[in-house]
This record gives sequence, C-alpha cells and structure tokens, in this order.
Amino acid sequence: MTAPDVRSTYCTLDCPDTCGLLVTVEDGRVTRIQGDRRLPLTAGFVCEKVGSFAEQVESQERVRVPRLRRGAKGQGRFRDASWEEALELVATRLGAVAREHGGEAIVPLAYGGSNGLLTDGATDEILWRGLGASRVARTICAVPTTLAARHMYGGMRGVAFEDYERAGLIVLWGVNPAATGIHLVPILKRARERGAQLVVVDPRRTQLARRAELHVQLRPASDLALALGVARALFHGGHADEAFLAEHVAEVELFRERAERWTPDLVLERTGLRAATFDRFVELYATLDPAVIRAGWGLERNRHGGSAVCAVLALPAVAGKFRTRGGGYTLSQGGEWSFAAPTDRPKARSRVINMNRIGRALVDGEPPVRALFVYNMNPAMTVPDAERFRRGLEREDLFTVVLDPILTDTARYADVVLPATTFFEHRDLRKSYGTGALVRSLPVIEPVGDSRSNQAVFGALAERLGFVERAPTDDELEARLLAQYPGARTQLDEGEPAWTTGGPAPAPFHDAFPPTPDGRVHLVPAALEAESRYEELYTWVELPSDARFPLTLLSPAEATRISSTFGQRYREEVALALHADDLAARGLVEGDAVRVFNELGEVWTTVREGPHLMPGTVELPKGLWAHNTANGRTSNALVPDHLSDLGGGACFNDARVEVEARDAAKGP
Repeated sequence: MTAPDVRSTYCTLDCPDTCGLLVTVEDGRVTRIQGDRRLPLTAGFVCEKVGSFAEQVESQERVRVPRLRRGAKGQGRFRDASWEEALELVATRLGAVAREHGGEAIVPLAYGGSNGLLTDGATDEILWRGLGASRVARTICAVPTTLAARHMYGGMRGVAFEDYERAGLIVLWGVNPAATGIHLVPILKRARERGAQLVVVDPRRTQLARRAELHVQLRPASDLALALGVARALFHGGHADEAFLAEHVAEVELFRERAERWTPDLVLERTGLRAATFDRFVELYATLDPAVIRAGWGLERNRHGGSAVCAVLALPAVAGKFRTRGGGYTLSQGGEWSFAAPTDRPKARSRVINMNRIGRALVDGEPPVRALFVYNMNPAMTVPDAERFRRGLEREDLFTVVLDPILTDTARYADVVLPATTFFEHRDLRKSYGTGALVRSLPVIEPVGDSRSNQAVFGALAERLGFVERAPTDDELEARLLAQYPGARTQLDEGEPAWTTGGPAPAPFHDAFPPTPDGRVHLVPAALEAESRYEELYTWVELPSDARFPLTLLSPAEATRISSTFGQRYREEVALALHADDLAARGLVEGDAVRVFNELGEVWTTVREGPHLMPGTVELPKGLWAHNTANGRTSNALVPDHLSDLGGGACFNDARVEVEARDAAKGP
C-alpha cells in the first residue's frame, strides 16, 4: 500500500463557487475530499455532493468500457466493445449520414454546464464543423439573463461576494444559495451579524426565507410586475438618484414610462402580495445602503422572464445603489473572460435547433434527424416536453451515441455508449461564474476503466473522418486559449487562480464600469428590444387560461440535486409537494398515490404537504431520474416547450398541472 498523496484541483461542476479541492489518493483511489483555500470563496469546505464525489467515480452505474446496444431501445441492454470497434462504428455511421442525408441530419446535443474550455467547444467543434452538423442553441438555462446583463451593462462585473459583508441590505431574488452556492451562506451570516437586513424574493419559503427580515413570497413568474412596481415607487417616492441617472444611464424616461402603469394595486393583483409586504420591500430598498441584489436564474424561466431580469437589474441604476462599494447587483461573473474557440476550422452555416425544442426536431424536424450525439447532459430527464423527446429517442432509425461517465436514462436509449472521464480524471480550464476566476483543473487519478476525456474522443473521431491529420493535445488546446490572456498562464502556472482584474473583488462603478459603446447603463437597449419575441421590452404576457390545470408546477434545485448529475445515487421515490389547502380541496392526505398531469404527460408518485409553498403551487424537484417516480417520468414531462421573450429560453415555471388520486395498486 502506498502512502496517502494529497493532490490539488478544482471542481468544474455547474455551480458558481468553482471550489478549490484537496483530494487524498491512496492506491489510485480517492479516499478524502476537502476544500482548498487557494480560491478564497471556498473557505476550506465543500458541498456534500463534491465531498462524496468518490461515490460518483466508483458508481455501479459507471460506464467503464464502450458498449453497443443489443435489444430494443430503452431497455439498457448492451454488450462490451473495444474502443477500436466503437469508434469505427460511430465514425462510419456519422460519415454515412452526412453523405446520404447531409450534415444537418446529425445533431450534437450538449449543454456543458459542468465542463470547461477543453472538454467543451474544442475538439468537438472540429468534428461538428467538419461534418456540417446542425447547431444546437444552448438555451435551457442562463441565455435570457446573459442577454439582459450584456445589453444593459455590457457584461460589467457585478458586486463580488466578498463585498456583501459591507451591505446594509441584501436581496436574494430568484436564487437559493443554500442549495446552489453554499459559500455565499456564511458571508450572508457575517453580513447580518454586522447589521445587514436580508430580503428573499421567492415563491417558496426556503430555509433562507425563513431566516430573513422579509420574505416577499410572490406568485411564480410575477417578478416582472414586482420589479417594475418597485421602480415606479422609487420614481414616485423621490428615491430615484437623478444625478446618477443623468451621468451614467440611458433611456431613463422610456423606462420610467414602461414602469408607470405598474401601480401598487396592479402589482398586488399580479403578484398576490399584501400591500404591507410590498411597501416594506420598497422602503428597505429605498433607504438602506449599500444595497445589493443577488439575482438568480429562477427569474428567467417563464414567458416574460428576460424582461423580468432586465427590470430587476434596472433597480440599482434607478436608485443609484452603485455609489457605495458593496451596492449594485450580482448575476454571473464569468463574462469578463471571452475566449475564441481553440480551433481554426470555420463555423458551419448549418441550421440552428433550439435545445428547448429538441423533441420536435427528433419527431418531425426537417430535414429529419438521422444521428444524435449526446454529451455533457442527460436530456431525457432535463429538456422541456420530455415525452416528445422520449418518442424521438425510441426511433429505431435514429442512430444515437451517448458519451458519459454514468449510464444515464438517456444512455439507455443509445446505440453506442462511450465511457467518459469525470473531472477527477481529465484536465480542464474553467471560468468561475461566481468569482470571476479562471482555474486549471488537473486530474487527480487515472481514468477509471477504459474511460476517455471528451477531447480525446472527439479528436479521435475527427482524425478517422479526415478532418485533421492529428487532433490537438491538451497542452496545445490550452496554449491556444491562454495566448488570448498571456497574464493568466503565469498565475495558473504558479498554482493560483487567474483574474482579469488582478484580484477577486473589483467593485462596479469604482473599479469596473459598463463596457458598453457609450459607457452607460441602458435600461431599454434598442438591440435587446429588437430581439424580444414581443413588441417591446417589459411586456407582461398572460398564459392562456385552462381551468383543467389550475396549479403551477415548480421544479427547484435541492442541495443534493442541482442538476441530474448525481441522480443515480438517490433511488427513493420523491413525493410531490402541495399546500395543505390544495391537498384538502382534492381530498388528499400525505402518502397518497397521485398522478400530476397536463396535456403533455403525467407523473405518478406520492404526495406530501408543502408548508413552504403558496396555495396554487406544487413542487417536484429538478434533477430526478426515472427511478424516482412510479412511472419513470419527471417534472420535465409536464413542461411546455414554448420560449421566453429573450433568447428563446426555457419556461419551466409556466407548467400548469392538476393533481388527483390514483389507484395505489396500479402499476406504471
């Protein structure tokens, strides 16, 4: 037995914190995972998911060798194969589809939220551009928020988490860091110990909402009404900072006009809030300084979600909250790194498929999809209108490849499953969207079984198909990327995070200013308004009323499941949560077997009381797998595939459902 060896790396999972890790390895296996203080936000501790990541590496569901389907699709029956056989089959079939049906008949389906600059957008792009494959717009998360921040503030860096301790008011709006970014939680605690007030804007009474001085428990998808109502109140109450607006902000009068119709009565009608709650929120935001809004991605997940994000981001400009360090807003901090792809191959001009409508593309798209290559995601459990997508996966004439470390629910429909490495087994460069750092994630163990990294697999396929004579190595890919930021390599080579700003905590309107063409904040950017699906920005859109489906379905992240990444770990059936009033109205009690359904599909599970919910809302967490419900379906089977106003984003919070008892003895 060899002596324990402690190795340093970084977590690349889809989370704003991007933790530094100290990984103890004994005899080639991970035995302990601790937080590394090289990235200050990590503060020496990590979340439970990553603390137990050795379970993921050694999972019984781990794909250790290439596997080829035998039997019907969806049964998950495979035989082992060599890499030579698997790569030859994949290259042959992809090449044949491109020759016989055109490259657009091939669809690479990937999200990449837990991947960096080497494992996503590098050698894979060499392959897809060479084939002329369809392009997939990665719209399932963060596109509306990204567009809003880019057009309004030019992607200016927001308030650093470290500066929250200076705040007099902290507003958590559409975000739950206790589940999705735990290193902000102790910062919030210290800020409150120093006198900061905490406001949580969320339809659910989360753990942090229970601790807050004020919980603004509004109806789902009514954030637009609330934010515009607050803006109007600031203007009318003399709390708009006219000097700041004149010096730094454009389209002020146009925005004022858009906000003017949102009278307190209309806001209360749309949000379901009490007047006292609304008035108190306005008072706190108007009078306390510094005031910072931590905006999350829950804001965007509805038909007018992009406008909601814009309205929330407008508030610190209207109130002049940037004047004091620690005031303003925080959204994503990763935008200051802007890397060109490390490939010389020109971009394809092929069709673009919105990821949220991938089910339509598989079922009745034109040209028909003949080959699907899935990596960096588990779409059978995560895309909207999941039943339609599942029907597409069941097509016997669809050649499907899945590259993943785990045999996911999607992989069970594949013709070929290729074993991918985890971030403990490959190298990557990762932009932290919580801290703004760039980190180098290094492998701490050898690849498990015959697993290979994304860049190795796609490079090998590109070579076989003749798109490159030799695929670039990790060293070459990294060198091409870091050549765009020469100072970053020095910092990374010293084992430290790299920063574009020289440190982790520049402040907006102190050390950082809007990199817009005129240097001003734009409250109604013309280019963004032109992209809206509706006539103008800040348009409120009602969903068509359907009395058959009176309940709003929420699918929030949990501390153990912020995505489907760890879904194979948790085998229990997960109950649907309802408010006590909604349980009683349907004659249900805790533990009853129910079906939650709409015109798109149904989910069979049990029911529990949700005291944290508002009447009229139900909850089934995101990240579930087929084994978590009685009929193998999750909330995504009930989510419509219509699109948000900006960027074609997903509208998870627009799902409307009904719940009824089912025969507990009835099987799926």
